[in-house]
Amino acid sequence: MRKILCLFISITLSGCAGLPDNIQPVKDFELNRYLGKWYEIARLDHSFERGLDKVSAEYSMRDDGGVRVINRGYSSEDSDWQEAEGKAYFVRSSDEGYLKVSFFGPFYGSYIIFDLDKEDYQYSFVSGNNTSYLWLLARTPTVSNEVLERFINKSKERGFNTDALIYINQE
Repeated sequence: MRKILCLFISITLSGCAGLPDNIQPVKDFELNRYLGKWYEIARLDHSFERGLDKVSAEYSMRDDGGVRVINRGYSSEDSDWQEAEGKAYFVRSSDEGYLKVSFFGPFYGSYIIFDLDKEDYQYSFVSGNNTSYLWLLARTPTVSNEVLERFINKSKERGFNTDALIYINQE
């Protein structure tokens, strides 16, 4: 199942490492502060995550200077954990929240951090190459209403369909 998940993610995102017109990556990004575990709080629906709860992403350094990405989620239907390992690299510069990520071979998709708690790195708003890909990530399994409202407002301003957001059960 894991191989199918990785393959589908890669095919879906292949050749999609572009930057949407209305999305600007954060500047003064510090990768070392971003590394570690993040919980998925909300997302737009995609077949490669459909039905998964308790979703998290773990970021660590690779020997080649890239970022190791471990995405993990629990499927209640299958009563099983699903995991995908990928790699990410900066697209332009290491102080900009604009990376390309791959879960299979040479195919990359955009990973654009367009808002970030720069003081404590406690939440992150992430887009893909278009407004079909959107995630709210946090260091904790829940966020305040203020962070959630900020996410919804900033995302809606940028053309995302926030009415279609899925809120992840982290319990």
